[in-house]
Amino acid sequence: MVYLDYNSTTPVDERVLAEMLPFFTEHFGNASSNTHALGWYAQGAVEKARQQVADFIGAETSEIVFTSGATEAVNMALKGVFEAYKTKGNHIITCKTEHKAVLDTCAYLEEKGTLVTYLNVDREGRIDLDELRSSFTDQTILVAIMAANNETGVLQDLEKIAQITHEHEALFFSDTTQMAGKLPIDVNEMGLDLCCISAHKLYGPKGAGALYIRRKNPRANLIPLFHGGGHENHKRSGTLNVTGIVGLGKACEIAKKEFWDDNMNISKIRGYLEHQLLEISDLRINGSTRYRLYNTSNLYFPKLKNGNTVFSQIKNEYAVSLGSACTSAVAEPSHVLISMGINKEEAENCIRFSFGKKSQKTEVEKLAELILSLYK
Repeated sequence: MVYLDYNSTTPVDERVLAEMLPFFTEHFGNASSNTHALGWYAQGAVEKARQQVADFIGAETSEIVFTSGATEAVNMALKGVFEAYKTKGNHIITCKTEHKAVLDTCAYLEEKGTLVTYLNVDREGRIDLDELRSSFTDQTILVAIMAANNETGVLQDLEKIAQITHEHEALFFSDTTQMAGKLPIDVNEMGLDLCCISAHKLYGPKGAGALYIRRKNPRANLIPLFHGGGHENHKRSGTLNVTGIVGLGKACEIAKKEFWDDNMNISKIRGYLEHQLLEISDLRINGSTRYRLYNTSNLYFPKLKNGNTVFSQIKNEYAVSLGSACTSAVAEPSHVLISMGINKEEAENCIRFSFGKKSQKTEVEKLAELILSLYK
């Protein structure tokens, strides 16, 4: 099967795996065991990884908290800020096309008394900055807008969003999970107060991630989700997944060095597929073609003459997605596409192709030929 679902997950880089393997057996110590050499070695590996992650996003090591992945980090950020700032205000601003980790957490917080504003997006999937400005109240404590959409690849203007947010003395959290490893992240240049990454989106292992929490100008405070042991500077208690953290750190180190090595080839492959398929009458690229990740293509396909869908004809040979992997168990059209003004029937006939380091043009050539043949 040809894998074209890199926004869902990525294979572990062989160099990352090699870095991790000794920590399953030889260096198996608990990073919190400070009375013997095995524990010291594990702790040293964790701190090395913390430095690698910090360097990757332009942060300080003291601003990095390790998590089990981006979903936990999102919950930590939103719930933690709500608890820490609820005496100041109870209003959060987010967007209708956010990942379900953000939307479901906001829904939970609404049950706890939080007021949440869900910004609209235009046909290209981008928010209106004037609507953002008009949404602030004296109770606004947090803005949560993702950097790059996982289904369409659409990019938001983080710098301007941060500027507007800080003018209203609120914190800015961005889910940078899909951007990480594809485009550079600098938390200071972008004005991020909190952001998250997940190792398995950038050729690292599943089950490891990190939350960035700004310590100054402004300092972001949050109440921890977990208690019991005071790990991670009392931000996230629990025995550290040393092996996964080592993998995350190495993946970040590699990504920082090799940002531009693969993106041109990946961009050409994505461009080739779209150029070939645009021969199909009524085919459409969903979302901005100017502001999006170079590896992502979300396409609307008109139904075939026999009533079948393109997805039903290619799914046994090509690993592609109808939406977010995190919501694939839910039998409903993409909330992202619906929010962009695409009707339900059309949304059900959209496919996300996402490319990565191992994608080959020959594979995409065969895919284009197959899809074009379906319309003849």
